[in-house]
Amino acid sequence: MTTIVVGVADCKIAASAGEELTTYALGSCIGLAVYDPVAHVGGLLHYMLPDSSIDPAHGSENPYKFADTGIPLLLERVRVRGASKRRLIVLVAGAADMLTGIGGFDIGKRNYLALRKALWKSGLLIHGESVGGNQSRTIRLEIGSGNLWLQESAGKRELLLAGMKGGHRWHTAS
Repeated sequence: MTTIVVGVADCKIAASAGEELTTYALGSCIGLAVYDPVAHVGGLLHYMLPDSSIDPAHGSENPYKFADTGIPLLLERVRVRGASKRRLIVLVAGAADMLTGIGGFDIGKRNYLALRKALWKSGLLIHGESVGGNQSRTIRLEIGSGNLWLQESAGKRELLLAGMKGGHRWHTAS
């Protein structure tokens, strides 16, 4: 299995059964995984902030840092590789409240709201998610099986969505 690491403010696409997309340490950031079970194309975006209007120059330089610019690019990139929007399975992790007690800015909640807005505009629903709480998360999307694995900082590891072809929908919330 070839692991493709998706860094912070990054996005990667995979279309080979022997590949997996992984992103680590999702705190208030969001990891958005999309997968087409027919085309066997998946993508993973790790974005940090909800809205590029806070720094348009940086948004142009690195659109994957923001929900409003990164999500449409992720969807376009998987479409170009053969994915169909109507078949996309959408999985989400992150949006934790990592700054409690420090006068946090509710970045996790704002990131999640921006995600919901962008997906609504695109006509997509979330099939599985693990959001909120105060733990970081790591996710791994296996392109061959369509499985999305979730690991929380407390050591809990689970299958968020098994063989997405079967339509299983599990929700975990911290």
